[in-house]
Amino acid sequence: MQELRFHHVGIPTNERLPRADHNEKLKLTATGYFDGPYAVEWMNFDEDNSLPEIIKSIPHVAYVVDDLDEALKGKNVILPPQSPTENVLVAFILEGRNLIELMQFDKPEQEIWPHPNKFRL
Repeated sequence: MQELRFHHVGIPTNERLPRADHNEKLKLTATGYFDGPYAVEWMNFDEDNSLPEIIKSIPHVAYVVDDLDEALKGKNVILPPQSPTENVLVAFILEGRNLIELMQFDKPEQEIWPHPNKFRL
């Protein structure tokens, strides 16, 4: 059994979010994750975003795992592994009512997304 390490909470919103945080490739805007130590991410999806509706409509909790393929075995996979950026794989599962994002980093997160104040007041 793998260890789950908390990463963030993702909250979909219809509110307009800062255009500077828009990701054209992913067709979404995500903001807040780097704004403080609490790892809360607000998300707004483009009209033509093709992610499953459940991801665009209910909050999720994200965890880091060492082996994403192993972590997905026997799970109700909503979104199979995808790479939103180099050295990162993500997938979504549904556990009861809980939407969970599982993430695997192929190198330290601080090298991919520097965020020195995460979890520090």
